Amino acid sequence: MTHDDLSPVSFPEGFAWGTATASYQIEGAVTADGRSPSVWDTFAHTPGKVHLDQTGDMADDHYHRYPEDLSLLADLGVTHYRFSLAWPRIQPEGHGPLNGAGVDFYSRLIDGLLEHGIKPWVTLYHWDLPQSLEDAGGWPVRDTAERFAEYAALIHQRLGDRAPDWTTLNEPWCAAFLGYASGIHAPGRTEGAAAVRAAHHLMLGHGLAVNALRDQGVSTAGVTVNLYPVDPVTDSDADRDAARRIDGLMNRFFLDPLLRGSYPADVIEDLSDVTGTDHILDGDLETISTPLDFLGINYYSRHVVRAGTAGPGPSHWVGSEDVEFVKRGVPVTEMGWEIDPDGLYETLKRVYTEYGPLPLYVTENGAAFDDRVTEEGHVHDEDRRAYLDSHFRAAHRALSEGVDLRGYFVWTLLDNFEWSHGYSKRFGLVHVDFETQRRIVKDSGRWFSEITRANAL
Repeated sequence: MTHDDLSPVSFPEGFAWGTATASYQIEGAVTADGRSPSVWDTFAHTPGKVHLDQTGDMADDHYHRYPEDLSLLADLGVTHYRFSLAWPRIQPEGHGPLNGAGVDFYSRLIDGLLEHGIKPWVTLYHWDLPQSLEDAGGWPVRDTAERFAEYAALIHQRLGDRAPDWTTLNEPWCAAFLGYASGIHAPGRTEGAAAVRAAHHLMLGHGLAVNALRDQGVSTAGVTVNLYPVDPVTDSDADRDAARRIDGLMNRFFLDPLLRGSYPADVIEDLSDVTGTDHILDGDLETISTPLDFLGINYYSRHVVRAGTAGPGPSHWVGSEDVEFVKRGVPVTEMGWEIDPDGLYETLKRVYTEYGPLPLYVTENGAAFDDRVTEEGHVHDEDRRAYLDSHFRAAHRALSEGVDLRGYFVWTLLDNFEWSHGYSKRFGLVHVDFETQRRIVKDSGRWFSEITRANAL
């Protein structure tokens, strides 16, 4: 059976259909109008850190081409657009006054979205920390959380009148453990204890920022986490414990403090040989668990694990370096990620069931495939269409079983700078020729526009 044979499904009235992007991945213009370097500028310009030593210096040149990209969003029929603000463009030193030119760019972007009838969905932080704050210690130090809340309050004062929906962080797990433990993301540090402290201070910064935004009357505030179902490859005690450990570090280490006001005791014990808890001060967990208006969930795949032995080199699985990840032989994307739409259903159901009836959004889901432009100038990406169809249906299944799912943001609008993979992985609904910056809406994008307008598959 193909997805064309499946029965139609409709989504609730007002369901948010959108796409998502990140500032460093699309904007370019990294030295324009007072922007300072971010950790990703530094990392990408360090030889050997990114595929073919590529950088985000140009990316999609969205900073200059945003009117064209707004037209693309309108053509896709989206009701919402999730984008991130570049902290070093807005507050170049990571503290102090805002950079007027940077604020004006996002102000123009928001005005353009509203003119097209598209609701802006602002993310304050998608990993591009001002380099000056990293030089002062980065997320492993407490002061960064306080600077983040200051930045959040200042920019909300300027943009909040036209942008009611605010997300504090995107994927704090990645920022902490890929950036400070395995070092495969900026800032490229390989310090397990620092990664654990970074995770705490990211969530503390989130809580401080939400409180600051609430003081200003923000309409809607939340946070986005990346979640995975984690299964043992066998039912042995050792494999089940491996799954518990990875689930703890990947999922519960963030969900529990955000939604329950406590860290899971078993994860704290797993990390006891790495670091203590003296960085967690009285009142921190109360701040972190400040009530949310929504939780954003980014979903891409499932983890299947077994007990094993630690591999060479640094790992982002701090305290559980000996866990091995098992491939099941199912189809994968160009990222090597297994395609598992049932995992999205399970993730949505789990969060709603275990953590309470909180409004949820899928804030990222999508796939990289080996897209090619035909001689006629088309991109026939049937694999992406099938991937999205199956995941939309999985989300609808959760919704039909009572999960309060309010919207779905496809990753991503444009092919872009895919972090340490450079320009080698294409996730976009729109193809970008990185030499000419020519945009071509892929077949999946045209199909998606039919869904957004019908609010149905």
